Amino acid sequence: MRRLDLRDLGFDAGAHVLLKRALTSVAVGGAIEVTGTAPELSVHLRGWCRSHGHRVEWSGSVARVTRGDADLGRWRGSEMAGEPNIVRERASQTWGLAARGATVEAGAPSFEFQLNERTELWAEEAERIYARAAAAQWDPATAIDWDAKFELPHAVERAVVQLMTYLIENETAALVIPARYVAQIHPHFREVMQVLAIQAADEARHIEVFTRRALLKNSRLGLSTVSGQSSLKTLIDETDFALSSFLLSVMGEGTFLTLLKFLHRHAPDPVTRQVARLAGQDEARHVAFGMAHLSRHASEDAMLRERLAEGLERRAAALANTAGLNEEVFDALVLIAAGGWEPEVIRSGWRAVQELEREMANGRQRRLQRLGFDRDEAKRLSHLHTKNFM
Repeated sequence: MRRLDLRDLGFDAGAHVLLKRALTSVAVGGAIEVTGTAPELSVHLRGWCRSHGHRVEWSGSVARVTRGDADLGRWRGSEMAGEPNIVRERASQTWGLAARGATVEAGAPSFEFQLNERTELWAEEAERIYARAAAAQWDPATAIDWDAKFELPHAVERAVVQLMTYLIENETAALVIPARYVAQIHPHFREVMQVLAIQAADEARHIEVFTRRALLKNSRLGLSTVSGQSSLKTLIDETDFALSSFLLSVMGEGTFLTLLKFLHRHAPDPVTRQVARLAGQDEARHVAFGMAHLSRHASEDAMLRERLAEGLERRAAALANTAGLNEEVFDALVLIAAGGWEPEVIRSGWRAVQELEREMANGRQRRLQRLGFDRDEAKRLSHLHTKNFM
């Protein structure tokens, strides 16, 4: 018979860990002998065995512990929460917060995660996109040379401030939306949760750097308009995950990615250029996940494209009576691209912004075609996108 010598280790210091391990070596009904010199061993051993369904008998200083089946009962009726590396088509609510591949004890509570279908969530690229995002995180305090020396004409600096103000409120919406859906996704689809969580972290960082650039040489921010807030509210109010992903990542952030490239190209100072470049790197990943997720969803759901088109049409109708892009933002883009007030450079700045809008429209059309819309429909839907860019 196997003997376990606990020496002076008491149950108040971890003796039960060794005893549990020893009992796994015998079948139910089998026994081991236990010895030890801890002062309260007899009392603690009896109590522990009673609570775990084992029987203990003493013969002098030796305890004979017979294994019961109470611990085995914990496993009866349990289920596996899938396999660690296999994503199920539907995740059971009784798996709750258990890790994918864990054994879930019978009687665990049922959760109510609203998003628990593979079709509506999954993208094969999710794990890779998360890994890239985690590796590409940057520290606003050190990644940007905030001490770079520059002086801009007052009007140009105010134009940068206005643009940063506009970017802040748009990025705030882009933070709120993924953060909301993270709490609705079943943990079985952990890679998608991780992508959206790090996306929200990206947006928090963008808000920080846009604010810091706006206030770098100023004490106040620019104008936030009714039309801009109204446009963003339609994004916040959308409760369908696919539509939110489509309107935010594919249409909005895709358009914003073009805007950040424009700002990087025409930035009037080194800090603005660095801010635009780093934010653009993050936004490219957000668009990539949105495209990957929706492309897969569309391949499995023949009605998805129709839903996306209808959602875009509803949003356009809701915003039909709003003013569109903040005039101050448009003028700020013209001035930033122009760099001065002479008629000829203003004309060049105006043309640059017109080209920016064409690039934005072309980018949206390309993404829509990649989702399976034909060329004419992609052009029509691109035209319906809000003039507020996001």
